Amino acid sequence: MSEHANHEVIDRIKALLPGFAERAQETEDLRRVHPQNIAELDEAGFFKLCQPAQWGGYEADMEAFYTAAMTIASACPSTGWCASILGIHNWHLALFPQQAQEDVWGSDTTVRISSSYAPMGAATKTDDGFLLNGKWSWSSGCDHADWVFVGGPVLDDSGKMIDFCTFLVEKSQYEILDVWHVAGLKGTGSNDILIKDALIPAHRVLSFGDMANTTSPGLEINTNPIYRMPWGTIHPTTISTPIVGMAFGCYEVHREHQRARVRAAFGTKVKDDPFAKVRLAEAAGDIDAAWLQLMRNVREEMDLIKAGDFPGMDIRTRARRDQVRATQRSIDAIGLLFQNSGARALEDTSPIQRFWRDANAGRVHAANEATKAYIMYGQNEFGEKVADSMV
Repeated sequence: MSEHANHEVIDRIKALLPGFAERAQETEDLRRVHPQNIAELDEAGFFKLCQPAQWGGYEADMEAFYTAAMTIASACPSTGWCASILGIHNWHLALFPQQAQEDVWGSDTTVRISSSYAPMGAATKTDDGFLLNGKWSWSSGCDHADWVFVGGPVLDDSGKMIDFCTFLVEKSQYEILDVWHVAGLKGTGSNDILIKDALIPAHRVLSFGDMANTTSPGLEINTNPIYRMPWGTIHPTTISTPIVGMAFGCYEVHREHQRARVRAAFGTKVKDDPFAKVRLAEAAGDIDAAWLQLMRNVREEMDLIKAGDFPGMDIRTRARRDQVRATQRSIDAIGLLFQNSGARALEDTSPIQRFWRDANAGRVHAANEATKAYIMYGQNEFGEKVADSMV
């Protein structure tokens, strides 16, 4: 996809932002993304950004995809969160065997996949494939998907793990449990996925080892360099991107709010307060730093892959370091803005409180566990082996 076409999709998404913002409260009330938002993102071409060209996709550079997801989250956090996660699954499916891609997109290239990668279940190998059981939590956007990716070990007869895989499961094989009653990201519909004795054909199973070694079977046909990006950069960045988008959105709302705000207790205009200007600058600096570092790493990894190399541990551990820092910087900036927006920011109608709640809810995702990412970075810096799969 050309850079011009990338910008066209992002421009179409920008035109949708007022509607997303207007429906943000309704999205929360529905406890899932407003169906109109999903339909508009489909029409704008968002879900095609990471989809293989053979299935009508754009195979856009990852920076374009992340920019689009960040932009969506700046208007409606829950919509941006789900868009980022659902959208990246088209990248992930491209790594699966061709037959799995045909199973999903063969008759409808707009079909979506949700996920829950944490190992909350397990599979055993059979003559016909894999027998899968478990209950996976927090599958964001699952109401807007017809398939789900779940992660888990493959166990031998003695219960010993012999592989760790992603399983592609069709809707008839799982049940969605309506459990999403939460304080933040209310509109993501991140419900549980229950799977009982589901037989998964071998072509719908992808080993994390194959992804780490860039030997995924889908690469035989889907040869665009984006599909060789490290999973340990792709997935965590998918989680941090909408949180940075929330920070950008919160900043814009706060700035406009403060321009017109008069402190009731003192009768003074906030915009005349020099400390308000300092806080604005501090928040803006952190948000910009978060985004610039995230995209620098994505860009550098893409450049290496296009040149025929694979990103080494130096840049991959740096990408994880900067990814968790981006999340923390964004949350710190949102907290600073929220604390200084006055009591009206507490009102249900205020987007500022929604950005604050939703960003903090996103922080608890496992990909945002900062200590783990920092230790991996430090291990590499000291010349130690980094064995973690999420890098």
